[in-house]
Amino acid sequence: MQLTVLGSAASYAGADQACSGYLIEHDGTTIMIDCGNGSLANAASITDVTSLDGVIVSHGHTDHFVDLFALEAALRFAPEGPMGSLPVYLPEGLWERMCALLPAAGAAHLAEAFEPHVLVAGDALSFDELTVTPHAVDHDGPSFAFVIEAPDARLAYTGDTRDGDAIRAAVAGCDVLLAECTLPEDYAGRGPHMTAAEVGALAKGSGAELLVLTHLWPTADHDRMLREAGNVFGGETVLAEELLTIDMTLPGGANERADR
Repeated sequence: MQLTVLGSAASYAGADQACSGYLIEHDGTTIMIDCGNGSLANAASITDVTSLDGVIVSHGHTDHFVDLFALEAALRFAPEGPMGSLPVYLPEGLWERMCALLPAAGAAHLAEAFEPHVLVAGDALSFDELTVTPHAVDHDGPSFAFVIEAPDARLAYTGDTRDGDAIRAAVAGCDVLLAECTLPEDYAGRGPHMTAAEVGALAKGSGAELLVLTHLWPTADHDRMLREAGNVFGGETVLAEELLTIDMTLPGGANERADR
């Protein structure tokens, strides 16, 4: 199983960045987790976005879903003609909000492009050998972390969340932890997000071999947050960067990283 970071920025993208988006590939299956602004262009640089097997959105903040509108256009204007019914899995109410932003014709086009499904905590989604299990977390409205499993690896993605029992239970037993690391210590407690120290402790308790920090503000001191998280975790810690690929298929759960 491979994870490719399509967007690592929180709330807004800095230069050469995109907002939340992650490509998961395994044995011919390709899914996208979150679809924030700019992430689709990065996905298109490495795969045919009209051939995705599904898109899963963690919660209803625009930096995690707004490129679904761009994906609809890609499906509608595909060279071979309109392509439709791509499965998209969203928190309750988000599909209706998306349709409400569009005129009637636009909403109809959205419905032609996608087959919407409501995420339910604990109800696993199957994509051949890939299984994605949503876990409810404490953020803003219906929000989910995801555990993505293949026969060779177990990846946990926190989505956006506060620290607490819900996210700790969700990520337990993962091989790789992809964790939001939004708040500098000066902002601790000022939003439903985690600091670097909290993320480090989360990783330490999860049993992960590798911690990947993502969803960082462009203006934050990323190197400092990397040090703070790594010092608490005590294990290998890296910053998510656009088009960074993490290969989780090696024997013994080892990981390789390469820029695509």
